[in-house]
Amino acid sequence: MAQLLVPTGPDSFRPFVPESLAAIERHIAEELARRPRAERRGADGAGGDEDDEPRPNGDLEAGKSLPFIYGDVPPRLVSTPLEDLDSFYCNQKTFIVLNRGKALFRFNATPALYILSPFNPLRRISIRVLVHSYPSTGRGAGLGRQGAGLNNTLGEIEVVLNTL
Repeated sequence: MAQLLVPTGPDSFRPFVPESLAAIERHIAEELARRPRAERRGADGAGGDEDDEPRPNGDLEAGKSLPFIYGDVPPRLVSTPLEDLDSFYCNQKTFIVLNRGKALFRFNATPALYILSPFNPLRRISIRVLVHSYPSTGRGAGLGRQGAGLNNTLGEIEVVLNTL
């Protein structure tokens, strides 16, 4: 299967909007209609050639930094949901979020807790808090050791989330 080429540079970042999710769902439906019925049922993997299977791009794994070929992330798109850059995920309901340090976070676009869509304001705020680079900047109070700041920060976040 030929992989889709994504333009490099800042032009490759597109916000994840409801139309993006609709396009993913349309692509999934088209792929299911194209696949033979027997292949859909034979999901056990027996007899299939695994070399033909598409694989995710190793440079675009969650938790890694964005490769240099994509350039700098426009400030208006930092900590906001973006369409996935990896063509492997074109038929999966996912989106990515980049923080200021250009670390890549991948999220599922299905409703969280069956009620919070990816476009829900509460979910967007939660994603911003999750991807914020505060723990990795080392500017937090009480950073005697490197690991102590992260543990304190995670404890503070847990207290805040428990009070909600």
